Amino acid sequence: MIDHSDRILSHKEGTFQGVGALDLYYQSWHPDGKVRAILAIVHGLGGHSDRYSNVIQHLIPKQYAVYGLELRGHGRSPGQQGYINAWSEFREDLGAFLQLIQTQQPGCPVFILGHSLGAVIILDYILRYPQQASLLQGAIALAPTLGKVGVSPIRVLLGKMLSRVWPRFTLNTGINISAGSRDQQILTAYAQDTLRHTRATARLATEFFATVDWINAHAADWQLPLLILHGGADRVALPGGSAIFFQRVNCQDKLRIEYPGAYHDIQNDLNYPEVMADLEGWLEQHLLSQVVQLGRGNAELEFPNS
Repeated sequence: MIDHSDRILSHKEGTFQGVGALDLYYQSWHPDGKVRAILAIVHGLGGHSDRYSNVIQHLIPKQYAVYGLELRGHGRSPGQQGYINAWSEFREDLGAFLQLIQTQQPGCPVFILGHSLGAVIILDYILRYPQQASLLQGAIALAPTLGKVGVSPIRVLLGKMLSRVWPRFTLNTGINISAGSRDQQILTAYAQDTLRHTRATARLATEFFATVDWINAHAADWQLPLLILHGGADRVALPGGSAIFFQRVNCQDKLRIEYPGAYHDIQNDLNYPEVMADLEGWLEQHLLSQVVQLGRGNAELEFPNS
């Protein structure tokens, strides 16, 4: 959890309207003074926006604002746990979230980060909507679930079979909590986290696998600066999937870092300081390149107030 009493940090929360007029929860953290850039975070399956405290505490002193939404059926957002009618709901909800950020912080550079399932959501959005995505400065995929996943093949098969006849049928994913991090304190916090869940429905399963197939088939169309960070010992989203996707991306501005021995929640694993340093370095590089490009036409360049 974040210490909101810190003088350099202000915290806001609210809702925005997603598909079907669903009021989805979001929260944001802001530094004092000018915001240099914004990082929008999309969490993974069963997660929520409180899970990224290391990212927030690292970037706020660097004058970044951080926004996190909670997907439908997750955290403090309404909806059946782990259920969607169609993947387009995730996609359009994300579009509405980005529009909210651009309305609140007009003209400020925006990066987007997705973790696990959230990485699949942002990759799909950017590939489906290249024109809207061109407004973003870059995308970061943490442990994207783009290949084999640590879910029993029997559970996967059952989900596919029931998707048409019983789409809301729910199963526990069966993913062991210990696969998230090597830090015992983190695992204890996970076990006590009342906002966390481990549920997935038959319809979500079929929509997820179809979306992953589509993303992999269209990887060559990728145009945005891309950073992939993956744990080498990730048992939830095997790192081979992101390696194959990375190879298929033709865009020259791409970087993939694999951390030997690291688990799935690399932002909360033992090596998180290294991960945060790599994330910050990449953000700073791409923020600087944007300033240089804008500065060619502007002798003086000012970022908007937060």
